[in-house]
Amino acid sequence: MLGKTAGGLFWMFRNLERSENTARLVEAGFRIALTRSTDSETEWKSVVTTAAVKDGYMQKYDTFNGPNVVDYLLRDKDNPSSVISVIESARTNARLVRTALTTEVWEAVNDNWMTVKDLLKRPVRETELPAVLATIRQQSALVRGALHGTMLRNDIYDFARIGTFLERADNTARIVDVKYYTLLPSASFVGSSLDNVQWETILRSVSAHRAFRWLDESEMTSAAIADFLILDRRLPRSLLFCTSQLVSNLGFLEEDYGQRHTCHDMADDLRARLKGRDINAIFEFGLHQFLLDFIRDNNALGTQIEADYRFYS
Repeated sequence: MLGKTAGGLFWMFRNLERSENTARLVEAGFRIALTRSTDSETEWKSVVTTAAVKDGYMQKYDTFNGPNVVDYLLRDKDNPSSVISVIESARTNARLVRTALTTEVWEAVNDNWMTVKDLLKRPVRETELPAVLATIRQQSALVRGALHGTMLRNDIYDFARIGTFLERADNTARIVDVKYYTLLPSASFVGSSLDNVQWETILRSVSAHRAFRWLDESEMTSAAIADFLILDRRLPRSLLFCTSQLVSNLGFLEEDYGQRHTCHDMADDLRARLKGRDINAIFEFGLHQFLLDFIRDNNALGTQIEADYRFYS
């Protein structure tokens, strides 16, 4: 496959996943802000910081509040990571690799773009926000369903899934980091009912609340939930699940092309860091630092994949 085609597929699905996960991050911030009677500005600041767009946001706004943050993360075309920006980019990439996609996938991407463009043509009111975020997530899921249901399991599919899981791992780490960043008013709340409510909010933001309840309803603690989101191999959005899928899809490319690259070793190392790890050891090391290290190395893996498969040649 041409590197440019591989890159188009990779970034098409990274951007689609980013649109969904930006919506999830906004939802996490919105729900958590509702649980805090004071200092919601700190919470919205943590959302912008976690989304890695603080510098761009500060060029436009002096304060952090719900309406400004929501608008910047969902609608602002000056923000290259906003939902409207990444969905437009995904559609552009889909047009470039149109011959590599089934009709169903192309139509789902195009419908996603038209639906979200109409949805975000005006500022989103607070009362409308949950429904808007749900639609963004649903549209992304429809594209993913079309991919699963109609595409051959070949290198086209592998590059699409690699983009998806790289982005999903990054965003799960960032959403969990919201919890660490400034979620609690003070350390004295750790282990309290407020702490547990906010962790429960994080579960809901990654559509994992019911799954967690099925597995361990009695253990609604920070350690149990962090273990579920980071180390559980069964949860489709956990860090271990995402890195395992990356290793798998990169392995299929190695078999198809008969070549092993640096990115394969990096993916193996990233998964090994999680497999068999104990959540208590992660807390002792420092959850925030652990997540920052993971985000850094996950991004480095993405860059290496681009280089190894010559996306821009």
